Amino acid sequence: MAAVENTTWAENSAEEQKDFSQMDVSESMSKESGQDGEVPTDDELMMYRHIADNMPLSGYLVAVVEMTERFAYYGLSAPFQNYMQNPVGGLIPGALGLGQSTATALQYFWSFWCYVTPLIGAIVADQYLGRYNTIMVFALIYMFGLLILVCTSIPASIASGHAYGGFIASIIVIGIGSGGIKSNVSPLIAEQYRSKGFFFRTLKSGEKVIVSPDMTIQSIYMMFYWCINLGSLSGIATVYMEKYIGFWSAFLLPFCMFFVGIGTLIVGRKYYVTTPPNGSVILQAFQAWWIALRSGGNLEAARPSYQNALPGGPKHKTNWPENYIDELRRSLVACKVFLAYPIFWVCYGQMTSNFVSMAADMNTHGIPNDIILNAGPITIIIFIPIMDRIIYPGLRRMGIKFLPITRIACGFFFAAAAMGYAAGIQHLIYNTGPCFDHPRKCGDGRPNNVHVAIQTPVYAIIGIAEICASITGLEYAYTKAPSNMKSFIMALFLLTNAAGSALGIAISPTSVDPKLVWSYVGLCGATLAAGTIFWFCFRGLNDTEEEMNKAGREKHVEVVQKVTDVRPMSSGGLSRRSRHDDDVEKE
Repeated sequence: MAAVENTTWAENSAEEQKDFSQMDVSESMSKESGQDGEVPTDDELMMYRHIADNMPLSGYLVAVVEMTERFAYYGLSAPFQNYMQNPVGGLIPGALGLGQSTATALQYFWSFWCYVTPLIGAIVADQYLGRYNTIMVFALIYMFGLLILVCTSIPASIASGHAYGGFIASIIVIGIGSGGIKSNVSPLIAEQYRSKGFFFRTLKSGEKVIVSPDMTIQSIYMMFYWCINLGSLSGIATVYMEKYIGFWSAFLLPFCMFFVGIGTLIVGRKYYVTTPPNGSVILQAFQAWWIALRSGGNLEAARPSYQNALPGGPKHKTNWPENYIDELRRSLVACKVFLAYPIFWVCYGQMTSNFVSMAADMNTHGIPNDIILNAGPITIIIFIPIMDRIIYPGLRRMGIKFLPITRIACGFFFAAAAMGYAAGIQHLIYNTGPCFDHPRKCGDGRPNNVHVAIQTPVYAIIGIAEICASITGLEYAYTKAPSNMKSFIMALFLLTNAAGSALGIAISPTSVDPKLVWSYVGLCGATLAAGTIFWFCFRGLNDTEEEMNKAGREKHVEVVQKVTDVRPMSSGGLSRRSRHDDDVEKE
């Protein structure tokens, strides 16, 4: 039996990616067995190597939009801890002088708010405006918040006492804008891939392979996350601008970069494939869940056929098709899986809060204390291609199926290891002079004699944890969501980040010397326990992964067919076209 392995978005050469993904099943069934575009049998699925399909131009345009948004978000987040914690005129750059505990709490509030607001963006997109229009509206809101931050961080505003009020107002406005973008960009990029079934393809080398939609979605989100972290390297520039020019310049750079995202949205509009809004779909979902709750947790009670069969007629109105309940059941599976994520996000939140403060307590040898956090995204940029090209295919060749639940559990274990390492670093700081367990609180405020480079591995380990848990979470939210609720289910996944931020706010009083060692030890133990419990509770879902994905693909193909069969012409009219013609044109 031939080994089943993945060829990623980066491996498939242009010559190999002759796009047969949009051929009609009726056409493929007329071909001889194994011909390009034909659907393989169950036996053939096990015999041929599997690869990921190529992504159309529109998918890359969506990735650019998200990259610019993340450029802005992380370009702001990197200087935030110093901006909030330290006063003006100290050895470490600062503006508000709020102290570490308050600054950490506000950093977590910023993250909390940015991951609550996706619910607003999801409802607006799924019910009213559609994904593209929603992203455009919220991008403009985001830019207004950036403008507030830039104007209130100039030296004159800081000196006159306007910086604090401007900071709070800006993070609230920016959070609203960020939420509207995040809940819609993630499903929008996967939505650009319009073939949802397995089919044969012959590579230029003559090898016959099977294009796998599951590997394609996994690979798309790998590429998507790679672009996110490429954008997040903006922190390298903004922390140097903060140190040598001023905070206003560090915040001005993300504001200017955001124009690139707006421009990409406008230029790429004619290429995007989007599903239209569906009115009261979210209300229908809550109605179905309410019927199930009233029926002792039995979701079958929300089926129209179940209600119609009741003695005396239906007890509840069910204005949805029969298979809608199957879609909701898959989404409930995803929501249960997401319940474990908040503790993971608490660990992740340490990177832009306590770890920045930790670096300030060590010898930085002239580099900004908040630049080390970029080791995280650099690790991700390096390791995503390695994981996607080498490690995941290698595991499959050894017969190890590294399925979503397994990947998420591994992410938790890596995050726990990072917290354990952080506890060790903090212990070393407390046991080194001159100030020992009260760094920068003695003499002339110098840090303890520990080299900041030893902090780098903690960011690298967190980066590996993100690849395993965060990317897989995005993939899981998309593949398990009903086709007309993908933004909403994605928003529920992002909401777990907000819950993690709320937990971070709750434990922020422990973010003071000399308690930080035990804070990291506690996070290590809690994350290790959460990962273990998660694995034992949900490992059975790996066995039904393909069955759930297949059901979701069949429904999504119906929706996508309606969207792609009628395409807008450049003149503004409508033209009925085949999906294959569209893809040939884009190639």
